Amino acid sequence: MKSCRRFLTFASSSLLIFFFMALPVFAAEGAEPDPADSPTGMIFRWLNFLIVFGGIVYLAAKYGGAFFRGNAREIAASITEATAVKAEADRELRVVETKIARLDQDVAEMREEARRNWAAESERLRASGLAEIEKINLAARGELAASERAARHEVREIAASMAVERAAALVSSKMNTEIRARMFQSFLGELGRGAK
Repeated sequence: MKSCRRFLTFASSSLLIFFFMALPVFAAEGAEPDPADSPTGMIFRWLNFLIVFGGIVYLAAKYGGAFFRGNAREIAASITEATAVKAEADRELRVVETKIARLDQDVAEMREEARRNWAAESERLRASGLAEIEKINLAARGELAASERAARHEVREIAASMAVERAAALVSSKMNTEIRARMFQSFLGELGRGAK
């Protein structure tokens, strides 16, 4: 980069010097006959051209080589970097293409896994439902058995109550005053014996 700046500085200063050297020649152009049109002027023109051209070639050879080598190194580094970036992009492209190629397989695997999960969840829910049904059946059987026991007990109570009422009615219909007095005396006697 420094060599490029030096070359540009030298080239621009050389052009300025050449311009200022040619300025007096341009100023004297209209005053007298032009000596440049003579054969000696032509030789000097060619000599001037060769000196300027030689100076430019010398400067280009001296400073341009380093400039062009530095520029070539920068271009080579850029090419190397671009090659590395392209290789990385190609690798990423292959990875993406591989993933895209496996996409159908991955989707099929996900669907199969979802189907298995759905079947397992359905089976779990069915088993859970059957367990709940069995619990409800057991609870209902227990309630029915308890209701049956309560009903039997109530029926026994009603039957006993009816039997007592019927027996009381039967005893009452068969009992007269004399039998009642005898029963009462017997009862009192039993009480007296039990008190001793």
